[in-house]
Amino acid sequence: MPAASRGFDGGKKVNGRKRHIVVDTLGLLVAVMVTAASVTDSEVGRTLLKWLRKRHWHISLVWADGGYTGRLVGLARDVLRIALTVVRHTDATAGFVVLQKRWLVERTFAWLMHSRRLVREYETRAEPSEAMIRWSMSVVMSRRLARQAR
Repeated sequence: MPAASRGFDGGKKVNGRKRHIVVDTLGLLVAVMVTAASVTDSEVGRTLLKWLRKRHWHISLVWADGGYTGRLVGLARDVLRIALTVVRHTDATAGFVVLQKRWLVERTFAWLMHSRRLVREYETRAEPSEAMIRWSMSVVMSRRLARQAR
């Protein structure tokens, strides 16, 4: 249902959908989830962390931005045995400051935006949108492998 997969996030002023990704320390895609913008980051974080524990049981440390806070940190620690560290801006800094661990995700989003199909949301449902993100990231990773093979 296309209308059910769209929403409005008043905090970020986003209308439509939000893309949530999990990347490794190199910025390569591990998991992706596209949701209505009205779904909170903590709800999506819970689903992604459970998926991560099930598929990649060896991962024990996850860095996240400020939207993935609250009871999610306790759930990750107590139930899933994952140390969820929220990377935040400090009050002492003014203007744009690169936060090293969060920059990995932002850089991956920038790589994905090289795919013209992802610049705008053309899909009517979340599943094809997730597939397009996976496809775009596979192109990025394939180019890296081809460059290293030379």
